[in-house]
Amino acid sequence: MAYMEDINCLLRPKPPGKPLVLDLFAGCGGLALGFEAHGFETLGFEMDADCCATYRLNLKGDCINVKLISTSDFPKAEVVIGGPPCQPFSVGGNQMGIQDSRDGFPTFIRAVQRAKPDLWMFENVRGLMYRNKRYLIEIMQELESLGYVVECELLNAVDYSVPQNRQRVIVVGHRGGFRFPAKHSKRITAGEALGESVLQAHENSKFLTPQMDLYVAKYERASKCINPRDLHLDRPSRTITCRNLAGATGDMQRVRLEDGRRRRLTFREAARVQSFPDWFEFAGGETSVFKQIGNAVPPMLAFNLAESVLSYLEPSDRLAVKGGSKQRLPAQLNFQL
Repeated sequence: MAYMEDINCLLRPKPPGKPLVLDLFAGCGGLALGFEAHGFETLGFEMDADCCATYRLNLKGDCINVKLISTSDFPKAEVVIGGPPCQPFSVGGNQMGIQDSRDGFPTFIRAVQRAKPDLWMFENVRGLMYRNKRYLIEIMQELESLGYVVECELLNAVDYSVPQNRQRVIVVGHRGGFRFPAKHSKRITAGEALGESVLQAHENSKFLTPQMDLYVAKYERASKCINPRDLHLDRPSRTITCRNLAGATGDMQRVRLEDGRRRRLTFREAARVQSFPDWFEFAGGETSVFKQIGNAVPPMLAFNLAESVLSYLEPSDRLAVKGGSKQRLPAQLNFQL
């Protein structure tokens, strides 16, 4: 299986030799793994104990088990990255934005103020561009006022060797001259990532019951679903989330076997669809592991972003920044406040 062999080798953390990266709201380390594979030193901050344990199991950097708040302190670092909690902005939630107590952006801004990095980057759900797009603009303006060029792109992980359609907002602050990674020419299918074993029943397989199958059929009729929500092996997967890995029947990530039975994806299969290497271990029980995988930044997307960051940090003729400037905003954000 060439794809997974490449992933297993490519994403091995290298001995630290590159700048320090502060990884805020680090989760299980998907974003940090992509950076460590390029030799960056990482220091994670995460409130979930299982996520911290997973981070320490697999990465060279430490992960501090802490609940970040807007008055948290941070050391100096060349790079600050993170995925501020997305629940306030997800199209699958209530999109309360700044009114949601889980909003992590004040803390992210605080980290940039304290660490004074050469570059910062955050990742979030595409819902941040919709009902809460005014708040996104406010965040970008606040960070721009600190002297950064602020750029925003809506990237799809499927364009960066992740076998999954997963759109995410990526916002980067730099001193001039940063370039987002170029899209890959080939898209990886779910079948290429999972291999032939995906059509087999495993020892601990969890099958949908006849009642669940009836519910799925009813769900698909009501939602006018043209393509069944089963995993299609000849194309990239739909978006993996913690909710559809372990949650509701209708939207559940599942595969149809050749005998017609449907089974849920295993956590190992879900991890492959997220581009985690097979050697990557997860701490905690099944529910916790599904949550870690579903909330993670795909490591291969992180790997490509980290490569762009590394190229930016290398000696070059950077643009001089005077007062900052927003550039290349997606169409959703091209409006005046």
